[in-house]
Amino acid sequence: MQQTILILSANPKGTTPLRLDEEVREIDAGLKRSRNRDQFILEQKWAVRPRDIQRAMLDVNPQIIHFSGHGTGDEGLVFEDETGSTKLVDGEALAGLFDLFADQVECIVLNGCYSEVQAEAISQHVNYVIGMKKAIGDTAAIEFAVGFYDALGAGKPVEFAYKFGCAAIQLAGVPEQLTPTLKKKSSTGSKKQPPVPKEPASELDQELNDSDRELLTELLIRSGRAEYSARKPLCIRIGIDPNQLEFLRQPTDTNFALELISYLHGVDDKQALCKICSELDVVFKRSKYSGNLNKIKSQLNCK
Repeated sequence: MQQTILILSANPKGTTPLRLDEEVREIDAGLKRSRNRDQFILEQKWAVRPRDIQRAMLDVNPQIIHFSGHGTGDEGLVFEDETGSTKLVDGEALAGLFDLFADQVECIVLNGCYSEVQAEAISQHVNYVIGMKKAIGDTAAIEFAVGFYDALGAGKPVEFAYKFGCAAIQLAGVPEQLTPTLKKKSSTGSKKQPPVPKEPASELDQELNDSDRELLTELLIRSGRAEYSARKPLCIRIGIDPNQLEFLRQPTDTNFALELISYLHGVDDKQALCKICSELDVVFKRSKYSGNLNKIKSQLNCK
């Protein structure tokens, strides 16, 4: 049976530029080379406004929906308004729309930061919804999407494709394979979804939570140490070889900082994380973040 994939992309002015065109191009290329290429139709909608989603659902009648863009957690996914600026749409609004098409939509992929909240709401109506538990870098987002649709193109079911996409992130050397999360519609109608099994938490997972890592990422960006010219010196100061980091040339400060903190966390490099804390402490020692940094250093047993 032929399936239509509807890609909804939005990168409003004033938001961090994303490599959305590369993501869509790679998805398209993977499907075209797959053995089941005749079973998929790819429809693309760019600079999407809320009204565009409604019209696309009526015009395209998709079985799979893929959102590519920014997410903000509880506040919603980031679309565009009539002027090209940010327009937030929350999970309940999206769930209400997709509920009307629940008999035809099999899977929705929300490939944007902090989109787990929306995935949870939509999964009350749609069989499979994939969201992101936290911020995700461009590289990881693209690797997941390519792996996911490569697996679908090979005739694999959604759950296998989800795991394949996570494995693709890890194979690319990006320690963000646990960021995508799969939500399944409950057969009993219960709103509480059974959790997808996770890898055992490392020692560092137990010490630093998502908020701690997000704070380090944010402060690294604000301090200017994630700027392109500052990246190599920073790596040398914290004791890692910059030539071993594939993400050193990330186009944005945000993506570099996110991937650096994720990498150090993934390899349990407490010493390097402590040195980053010390760097940030110099900049923010008289700010409201000083207490948070001290807490993180205490959790890491920094000397």
